[in-house]
Amino acid sequence: MDLDLYQYLFYLIILYVSVGIIYLFHFYKSSKTINLPPGNKGYPLIGETFDYVINAKRGNPEKFVNDRTAKYSPDVFRTSLLGQDMAVFCGASAHKCLFSGTNKYIQAWWPPSMKKIMMHDSKNHSSVEESAKIRVILPRFLKIEALQRYIPVIDAMAKKHLETEWSPYKEVKVFPLIKKFTFGLACRLLASIEDPKDIAEITAPFERVIAGLISVPINVPGTTFYRAVQAGKVVREIVMGLITKRKKELEMNIKPDQMDVMTSMLHDDLDAVDICNKLGAFFVASFDTTSSAITFIIKSLAEYPHVYQRVYEEQMEILKAKKEGEPLNWEDVKKMKYTWCTASEVLRLYPPSIGAFREAKTDFSYGGYTIPKGWKIFWNAHTTHKNPKYFPDPEKFDPSRFEGSGPPPYTFVPFGGGPYMCPGKEYARLQILVFMHNIVTKFKWEKLIPDEKYEYIAAPFPVHDLPVSLEPIQAGA
Repeated sequence: MDLDLYQYLFYLIILYVSVGIIYLFHFYKSSKTINLPPGNKGYPLIGETFDYVINAKRGNPEKFVNDRTAKYSPDVFRTSLLGQDMAVFCGASAHKCLFSGTNKYIQAWWPPSMKKIMMHDSKNHSSVEESAKIRVILPRFLKIEALQRYIPVIDAMAKKHLETEWSPYKEVKVFPLIKKFTFGLACRLLASIEDPKDIAEITAPFERVIAGLISVPINVPGTTFYRAVQAGKVVREIVMGLITKRKKELEMNIKPDQMDVMTSMLHDDLDAVDICNKLGAFFVASFDTTSSAITFIIKSLAEYPHVYQRVYEEQMEILKAKKEGEPLNWEDVKKMKYTWCTASEVLRLYPPSIGAFREAKTDFSYGGYTIPKGWKIFWNAHTTHKNPKYFPDPEKFDPSRFEGSGPPPYTFVPFGGGPYMCPGKEYARLQILVFMHNIVTKFKWEKLIPDEKYEYIAAPFPVHDLPVSLEPIQAGA
């Protein structure tokens, strides 16, 4: 006979308390044998994940870190996130330690919850293996020398996007439109996917995947994590279908107009499941991070008209020097110096990736504390980006910070650093600059919700999608 509800709750409480006692005993024992960083691991199993997520949802993820650095240590503290013992490294010295120490005493690591959402179950590769494979494949496409030939493609797609999605309207919601542009561009360059139906089919489940990447990893129906896991399966089914279709086309000697990442991986005889996993990671990055960056650039240009004016003047000088219909090229991009200073200031205040995870591959010391082998490590961009020690008056929007020699090393880290720096850095920079050129030479805009709030999931986003009113710029203005 089934236990009644009260019996079930009683045994559940006993189990939870028992796990808690074991957890606390292990915590006490380990803290006495080695000099671990100070901190609090929170509740059994979930740690301090809820607190981190709540602060992120309030648009203030740095509060989680700032509260603990003030209480425990300004350099490193201990916590538990996503079910893992974790040391959070803070400040420029910490960034230098991690970025220069990669492959010596730390290695790539992805939370199992993220892997469950994004990776195919039939492949149980370690984070180190997955990261290494990605970094073998991507450099061919994401080095600046290779990317230069895509500038006219990005320019043409930006012009078409603005003409069809912005120009017919007096008001638009920026964030969904930018996601549509960046994801469509990624589909085009990574897999030669141009059919709007194919792109739309992939886009919908990606929304749910992104929402679950930084969530409490409870895989039961109704939770954000569960929905993300199910959406990840849908995405993989779609991508596997595209890979199968491309393989058949190649067998029939039907090739895409330009070599793309998917075709290159097929030429390298990579397993279809491996290709699916890699493309999934690429698409997540393009769907979320770059779209967030461009959205907050548009937000900031609306808030600071004098900055918009300087960006506009720089871009008009480039436009006036070109023949009608002539696409942008690498020489044009190199002239966008103040524009990139402006984008960098946005990346400082609203980094599209708050930080990244690593794993200690051996015991090592930092700040007088021991980081045990197997512990997970999290570094956070806000610990330098909003630190007055490195950026005076850190909440002030000031692109001139990036003129001349720019910020000190290891303080401006929107793309990370060291061997595991984001391989898509130059790709993101080109997307941002080319889109900024096109939008500021075509429109002026005003925010319709002046005090709109924003939240973080994996990247920041405006809670109402940043509605703006548009004013077309007249030719010759």
